[in-house]
Order: sequence, then C-alpha cells, then structure tokens
Amino acid sequence: MAKTPNSPQDIFEDFASDVKNVFGQEMKSIILYGSGAKGEYQPKKSDINFLVVLTESGISRLSQAMPLSKKWAKRNVATPLFLTEGYIRSSLDAFPIEFLNMKKYHQVVYGEDILESINITEDDLRLRCEEQVKGKLLHLREDFLLTRGKKRYLEQLVSITVPTFVSIFTALLDLKKVEVPTLKREVFLKTADEFELDRSVFERVVNVREKQVKLDKSALLQLTEQYIEQIRRLAEFVDQW
Repeated sequence: MAKTPNSPQDIFEDFASDVKNVFGQEMKSIILYGSGAKGEYQPKKSDINFLVVLTESGISRLSQAMPLSKKWAKRNVATPLFLTEGYIRSSLDAFPIEFLNMKKYHQVVYGEDILESINITEDDLRLRCEEQVKGKLLHLREDFLLTRGKKRYLEQLVSITVPTFVSIFTALLDLKKVEVPTLKREVFLKTADEFELDRSVFERVVNVREKQVKLDKSALLQLTEQYIEQIRRLAEFVDQW
C-alpha cells in the first residue's frame, strides 16, 4: 500500500519527476496550494493540492495525465489542477477569491512562480465576495432545513462550511487591508472582530469542525441558527460596502 506522506514536501521530487516524464518541456511549473501550503496539512486527513501549469499544447493532451492522477491519489494527492498561464490570467475576474487564496498561500515545487505576478482587482474581488456570501447564505438555509434537525447532519453541515468560508473571509479581510491569519480558526475570529459579528458563534463553529466539543441536538440547532444569522449580517455588510 502506498504510504501517506508525513508532509507534502516529502513527495515534491517524485511528483515533479512523474509530471515531467509525462509533459516534458510543456510543463511550466508545479505549485503547492491549499492546506499543505498554509501549514495545516494533517497526514491521512488532508489532501495535497497541486497546480500544474502547462503550455497550450500540453493541456491539449491532458488524457496522458490519467495514470499519474490515479497513482498519486493513493498518497493523498487530490486530482491536480491543470491550467495554462493564459487561462489563469484571463480568469482572475471570474475566480478572484480562488486565485487570491492561491497567491497568498502557495509554494513553488518546480519552475516559474506564476501566481506571484497575478493582479486581482478590488472591484472584481468585492463583487465576487458579495455573490459568494449571499449564495452561501441561501445554501446554508436550505441545507439547514434538509438536516431535519438530526444531530449528525447538523454537525456535518456546520463542519463542511468552514473551508469555504475561510476562503471568502480571507478575501474580505484582504479587501479591508488587514493582515490575514493563516489558521482557519484565526481567520474566523479575525473576521468576526473586523465585521462586528459574534465571535463566540464563529469559535464554536470551528470547535465543532475540529471535534473539540460535543453538542447535543438542541445546542447544535441553536448554534446553526446563530451561525446563519451571523452570515446574514455579513451579507448585509458586504452588500452596503
């Protein structure tokens, strides 16, 4: 059985070698992003996320990467994100939050640092933040009803929202020109402080995510409703920004 790496850095050389064997000179760079780049990687729990930047001719033969993707999935490597530099630069207005998070937290494994030179405009970022906060609020309300008040589903709902909101909160904090923390918990608490939200609600949400607390059904119902209210307040703030 393939061994799960203790850190993403343990597999940099072998992964880069495999990708280079497939794409050769058509590979421009490999970049680590996500939890591994933020120092939050946990063996056997976290995925390892790589951005592989190819030339236009390289991306046209993507099927040749299928065996590579299958092989590395056994070592907790998520399906690599294969893009071209042209796609990245032409998509900054469509995915400003995603690329901002990559730019803030990444490590070059091989080749050029494509992300360092990208420029995301504040207008694009603010508009996307408003769209995302309002959209997630709608889904949060809908999914809350779908839990039917069952404890296990409430825990899952609260937990799965944290990574998504961390990305959005990072963008919002960046727009406010404040220093963005690295850890998920600190991002949540900093957002609460900067946008005058209830810090205790956000802290309990992260505690549920990290299994640091066990709440009964009644407490989870109350927490989820409070969480939804805080996101509603944030959506209102972003709308008026």
